[in-house]
Amino acid sequence: MFQFDLLVPLALFAVTMTITPGPNTVMLTASGVSFGFRRTLPHMMGIALGFPLMILAVGLGLGRLFEAYPQIHGGLKVAGMGYLLWLSWKIATAGGTADTGARGKPLNFLQAAGFQWVNPKAWIIAVGAIATYTTLQGNVVAEVGLIALVFALVVFPCVAVWTAFGTAIGRLLRSHRARTLFNWSMAALLVASLLPIMRG
Repeated sequence: MFQFDLLVPLALFAVTMTITPGPNTVMLTASGVSFGFRRTLPHMMGIALGFPLMILAVGLGLGRLFEAYPQIHGGLKVAGMGYLLWLSWKIATAGGTADTGARGKPLNFLQAAGFQWVNPKAWIIAVGAIATYTTLQGNVVAEVGLIALVFALVVFPCVAVWTAFGTAIGRLLRSHRARTLFNWSMAALLVASLLPIMRG
């Protein structure tokens, strides 16, 4: 059974890991600037549901598959880097709210949920949470389920903060040049998030 004295530390871990900068937060901020809060909702929901499902999958055995067949993990890593580079380009070339129809659209629910599987920070959080907050003598299914539930409750409010932040910035960036500069800056941050993977 889950040690409930770990519940508060787990919740704090979930909030800290989710609200701190990473690929998801950079993409949501950029989406808030370019598309607004409402149009970014499917993206936020994809993260909020996709990440807890990833925790369940990793906690209930997918991690063992990667240990047995490291080439699968290596392939996923390369795919993730390629996808992040592509997303960086999409962010850099996204238009402002006045021309989003012609220049692009936000990630949809399935794209955002699927992105968690190639997001290096998501893997670090999932593996870290499972390694830290499960016990040898406990019920693995119940413990992993509770970890996933805590993240399911925490993720949406945390990612909404970044989208709202981007939306507020978007109102200040009135000129096309200012939005373009911001988008390229967000794209550069997303590419920078790849550096730890490239070294690993």
